Amino acid sequence: MPACKKCNEAASGNYCQHCGHPLQLKRVDARYLRDEIAQALSFEKGFLFSVKELFVRPGQSIREFLTQDRGRLVKPVIFIIITSLIYTLINGFFRFEESYTQHSDSSLNAAATTAIFSWVQEHYGYANILMGGLIALWIRLFFKRSPYNFFEILILLCFVMGVGMLIYAMFGVIGNLAKIDLVQVAGVASIVYCSWAVGQFFGSRKATAYLKAFAAYLLGMFTFTFFCLLLGSIIDLVRVSS
Repeated sequence: MPACKKCNEAASGNYCQHCGHPLQLKRVDARYLRDEIAQALSFEKGFLFSVKELFVRPGQSIREFLTQDRGRLVKPVIFIIITSLIYTLINGFFRFEESYTQHSDSSLNAAATTAIFSWVQEHYGYANILMGGLIALWIRLFFKRSPYNFFEILILLCFVMGVGMLIYAMFGVIGNLAKIDLVQVAGVASIVYCSWAVGQFFGSRKATAYLKAFAAYLLGMFTFTFFCLLLGSIIDLVRVSS
């Protein structure tokens, strides 16, 4: 009998009776790649399914991910990186954020501070994770009686902020096609969605949950901006003094 290449136990048939690993892997060809892409973008358990669930019932979907089934949604860190990549690609094609970035760059005279904010704009996935950590601290403070710890709240924000990036991209495409600047509208829509999703996660019937979610999200964004400005100022002061 042939040995399983994963557990090295003797096995017969199509799958190993000990670990369930297939004895013969499918050859990588055009059909294999097509099936992999279709599965990844599936409306049943793929990326598109996750986006649909997070748009329709974000709070309940993320609670189920944390407490019941970790396989229903795309992994949170991968989700926010993919959505940020989608945003970057769409923005690179439609250039809908140029007016905003030009205004931001003109208000930043320090070299280090400008470089930090340029890095943030070019690496939304990593920047969102860092910002999410600060927002999670504020959420943990406002919802200190909830049973969820800091890391579970961070997972919540990976999903929510990922959808926020898709909202930015959607408004950017619409604004570009209609020749209207909708960047600020997209920012408001993203914050409203994130506040609604976080509030639904902690208590969909309590108005105070949405207000606290909104306050925590704004404070987290302001804190992230403050630390970026502080870090840039310190670097510039060190450069000048040296």
